[in-house]
Amino acid sequence: MRPYIQQTPAQVRQKIRAGQIDFPTAGMAAGYAQANLVILPQIYAHDFREWIRQNPQACPLLETVKQTPLTKTIARHANICTDIPRYRLYENGHFTKEITDATPYWQTDMVGFLIGCSFSFEEALLKAGIEIRHLTEKHNVPMYKTSVMTNPVGRFKGPMVVSMRPMSPAKAQLARQITAQMPNVHGAPIQIGDPAAIGISDLNHPDYGDADTIKPSEVPVFWPCGVTPQAAIENAKLPLVITHAPGHMFITDIQNAELNDYLDAHQPE
Repeated sequence: MRPYIQQTPAQVRQKIRAGQIDFPTAGMAAGYAQANLVILPQIYAHDFREWIRQNPQACPLLETVKQTPLTKTIARHANICTDIPRYRLYENGHFTKEITDATPYWQTDMVGFLIGCSFSFEEALLKAGIEIRHLTEKHNVPMYKTSVMTNPVGRFKGPMVVSMRPMSPAKAQLARQITAQMPNVHGAPIQIGDPAAIGISDLNHPDYGDADTIKPSEVPVFWPCGVTPQAAIENAKLPLVITHAPGHMFITDIQNAELNDYLDAHQPE
């Protein structure tokens, strides 16, 4: 991870495209926003876009990509089919394969959705002296399906997925204050200290990613997660959907500190 912290987004994307990076992107290109990805057939895009609109905390939309897999505003000279370390294929609602290049599966009638990612607020937490345990332990962030249901639209429905970071109660409150100012990367946590309140029974067995060590003096802090669409896709049972693999994100050219202003000026369709 360390060699990629100070590299530019374009440099990291090029290494991903060349196959030199096929692991989680947390901490890479420090200071720049990262994004989740969903690619699906255009016939389902209207309902999916409405589902995103009705579930903004879990799914803050950054850009839609149409006709070709090339981004137009969130990153220059970037390709959503090659510039993510790992992708997942869902066929008829079932996860069937993980791949490093989605180009063979892109079709001209597909639409890509880039969705805000909680990795983007980790820089601000680190600057405030808050440890990010999955970075310390060098593994993927733990993510859990919850009992909190998203607002359904058409075929799209399912549980909210959350990412978790352990910290002291005092730092949890500081993290809440910091991330509340970042609504385009999930905003404030939805729960602090009580996993059972959102239907999580075992923190040692996340649904996605890897378990963090939680010290006796710490509480788990849960944020809405951009993997939420993958749970909805399982229920929608579409013929083919391409997503990022959890923790393997698209790195944008937009700095975290500028993301809110950027989206005010470039409202996604």
